[in-house]
Amino acid sequence: MKQSGIDNFSGKRIWVIGASSGIGEACAMALLAQGAKVALSSRRAERLNQIALSGDANQSLVIPLDVTNDQQLHEGYQSILAAWGGIDLLLFVSGVYTPLRADNFDIKIAEKTIDANLLGPMRAVALVTPGMLKARSGHIAIVGSVAGYSGLPKALAYGPSKAAIINFCENLYYDLLPTGVSVHMISPGFVATEATAQNDFEMPALISAEEAAKEILAGIQKGEFDIHFPKRFSRFLKFLRILPYPIYFWVVRRFVKI
Repeated sequence: MKQSGIDNFSGKRIWVIGASSGIGEACAMALLAQGAKVALSSRRAERLNQIALSGDANQSLVIPLDVTNDQQLHEGYQSILAAWGGIDLLLFVSGVYTPLRADNFDIKIAEKTIDANLLGPMRAVALVTPGMLKARSGHIAIVGSVAGYSGLPKALAYGPSKAAIINFCENLYYDLLPTGVSVHMISPGFVATEATAQNDFEMPALISAEEAAKEILAGIQKGEFDIHFPKRFSRFLKFLRILPYPIYFWVVRRFVKI
């Protein structure tokens, strides 16, 4: 059994959460250009309004919200239902990243990271899944990270949050495949965004947010579950996962210069 893709985004009802910058903004702009109806969500209302102007009148909904706030998410989804009757794709891109190592570990930062990066997507999925199950169609796409593949430097909270997203998506795929609802697990490498601008080390295979958006939308169209990129980097990290730990840690220390 193979899950379905989306042949054409034109006219599709898409909720992009995390649409105000980086990968989310690039995806939203590309979807608007392709004629999709896009609900734009993030905490930055002014930026969302600017992005909405790039589309035609009535093509987008601006729904500011914080993914850690259950009520705001619920009210946002109700607004979409009132306007469009449902959604065809949930694209959850929102996330937070604060570099952390053991010598500066801050549990408050870790709690905020888990709340936004793991519980945030879970809240959104819990909202949209009943309607998709009833319709026996729909797509759930969640942006994780290759940092979830295995332990990497300066990711003491971010890495575990993304590792959990991989497990969550795997479970979703297994449960939803027979129902007609498709799941897309998205694992980018280094992408030039406000978040990665915090890094003080060389980021291998760095790509633009626009390149990342092309990879994501192409993968969703094909119906892919495991959307990872850039392949020259993500495949290398997938290979590292199967190595014995002594070799794995030696490779990371050798090639990650921080």
